[in-house]
Amino acid sequence: MAARPEVTSRKLTTNERPEDPRGNPNQPRAPPFLDRAAYTIAEFCAAHRFSRSHYYNLKRRGLGPDETRLGDRVLITVEAAIRWRRQREKAARA
Repeated sequence: MAARPEVTSRKLTTNERPEDPRGNPNQPRAPPFLDRAAYTIAEFCAAHRFSRSHYYNLKRRGLGPDETRLGDRVLITVEAAIRWRRQREKAARA
């Protein structure tokens, strides 16, 4: 049995890297003590379990969350996500 890479300082190959729950093993993880302040579109879709194409369909129909633009980045604040969920829940009850 070979020694673990962290003991030998051997570089991990792609298939040996620990799996990131967000799906990309090369993506650096945020420190656990930071609270999320905003989502990217991809993170918002993953958090709400639907595809980006569904997001853009909702947005086209005027049913998407409020977006914040930072240069060419689009972010969705946590507060906007909460408002969006409440609006969608209210519409589902009606």
